[in-house]
Amino acid sequence: MIDRSHGLPLSGQAKALGISRGSVYYLARPTSEADLALMRRIDELHLDHPFAGSRMLRDMLKAEGREVGRRHVATLMRKMGVEAVYRRPNTSEPAPGHKIYPYLLRNLAVTRPNQVWATDITYVPMARGFVYLVAIVDWFSRKVLAWRLSITLSADFCVEALEEALARHGKPEIFNTEQGSQFTSTDFTKVLKAAEIGISMDGKGAWRDNVFVERLWRKIKYEEVYLRAYAGVSEARASISRYLGFYNSKRPHSSLGGKTPDQAYINLATPIPAAA
Repeated sequence: MIDRSHGLPLSGQAKALGISRGSVYYLARPTSEADLALMRRIDELHLDHPFAGSRMLRDMLKAEGREVGRRHVATLMRKMGVEAVYRRPNTSEPAPGHKIYPYLLRNLAVTRPNQVWATDITYVPMARGFVYLVAIVDWFSRKVLAWRLSITLSADFCVEALEEALARHGKPEIFNTEQGSQFTSTDFTKVLKAAEIGISMDGKGAWRDNVFVERLWRKIKYEEVYLRAYAGVSEARASISRYLGFYNSKRPHSSLGGKTPDQAYINLATPIPAAA
């Protein structure tokens, strides 16, 4: 348990306990109950309609009897870390010192575990407040290799998940991310460079470039998150941990020929039929 009066810094205690530093500093979010309800519904709509921007989401919410302005919807989307996903010219500049890497997976046949790993971040609503979830996924087997929760969108919890995945599972040939500042940060990319891993980044707003992580989010949301009302970060972490244990070891995937991610990841020699 974290002891704020202990001589060891909070970051050191978090590392010793194997939890994200970001979750140590959890405080109740100063977000109104009305906004939390809107954010929960925006998350559900975004999952089903990832192409919907703030105007379309506003209209969908109004059709449900929820009166809200487009600017407020856009503000909540930024707080959640979500945006409409579709192909468009990338006219924005990366943050200073942040390099955008080319997408390396186009027309690449992914035929074995540890060939390609991918990652992304998603919003997780709780009874009061919310957290962010990052997961490292093996593209071939769909296995979740490591994950972390955080109350902020800083890069540190993403780096922690990456370092754990590398320590536990070796390394991939290619690591694919989206263009969020957490993944373009020097803290994140230097870990990949040090391990001599090829860095691949999606086209901005192109969710299909990281489709397997998006499918994971759908499963986690509908089979776990939306069925719960986590009282706090500890409860969210414990419940999501149980679900991901089930997902990796017991949940069969039709795209894996009925195998679980663990079976597909461990049994390297067994061919898996191509998805229809």
